[in-house]
Amino acid sequence: MTLEEIRSADPAGMYDLIREFPGQIREAVTIGSAARIPFSARGIRNIVLCGLGGSAIGGDLMRTYLADDLAVPFIVNRMYTLPAFVGPGTLVIISSYSGNTEETNAAHREAIKRKAKILCITSGGKTAKLAGRGPVILVPGGLPPRAALGYSFFPLLLALTKAGFVKDRSKAIRETIALLEERSALYADPDGARNPALQLAEKLRGRIGVVYTAAERFDSVGTRWRGQIAENGKSLAFGHVIPEMNHNELVGWKVLTEPMREMQVFMLRDKDDHKRVQIRMDVTKQVLADHTPRLTEVWSEGSSLLARMFSLIYLGDWMSLYLAVLNGVDPTPVAVIDRLKQELARA
Repeated sequence: MTLEEIRSADPAGMYDLIREFPGQIREAVTIGSAARIPFSARGIRNIVLCGLGGSAIGGDLMRTYLADDLAVPFIVNRMYTLPAFVGPGTLVIISSYSGNTEETNAAHREAIKRKAKILCITSGGKTAKLAGRGPVILVPGGLPPRAALGYSFFPLLLALTKAGFVKDRSKAIRETIALLEERSALYADPDGARNPALQLAEKLRGRIGVVYTAAERFDSVGTRWRGQIAENGKSLAFGHVIPEMNHNELVGWKVLTEPMREMQVFMLRDKDDHKRVQIRMDVTKQVLADHTPRLTEVWSEGSSLLARMFSLIYLGDWMSLYLAVLNGVDPTPVAVIDRLKQELARA
């Protein structure tokens, strides 16, 4: 693959957005550091992040990243309505990159009625208008929401730190940026002999992807991989988490012999996965080997949990870009989603 082939398939420049992602994180940290957060963790009993698609994945990642540190429950809400428990003791985070996400704005209005504490992260739109004089973290607009992950995740992490929910993460953030800057140079070079992201894309080309992760911290990373394969690569992938997968989905690897042999399984792994889960993954790998020869383990890199999570996220983002090029499709447009929104607007 050549850079000219990438440019031809990618006229809107998803390649450049992914390559420049470490710089986006730097800018996002600056934005988060300057944000005004007029509330503290005291008195907040739970956190609900409302968002969809590329605006919600930052919340998914935050939920898993801070699971060992947050003293209050944190859930991601992808619906028009809010859970019954939401009230004055709830921090509702409205995450809508465009500011015009229909479901999120409906939940935002409900949060206002219930007198919840509200923090918005957006580039503008109806979300900013609904916020009024309330706290809003404004981020640069104009990107596909899935390409704005730095803006949806890192300002929120800084906000939660300022409010006293978690301790300072500056060291982990610095490590993450440094690691991704190093990997950016490697993954941006379309030399297949050296580029792990392109090699993974070549494995997936023409096949249905299956993404398995441990349940504790990396389920959200698996969600990101599947979303990027779909939106950038215009290809299908499904996935599950271990140990739950061992109690149901594993049995499904039985009847459809020929289709299963053509599936490409990615098992995303981390050195700190629960020791019993690591054993389960090893055994699961042996079981799946009886049904498909196409199973690839992908290990996280880095020291801190933050760096390890984003090492896999970044690799998956690049893989999905190269998959789009191999599939002969433009990674940026999501025409079917635009069509759906148009039909909803008419209803």
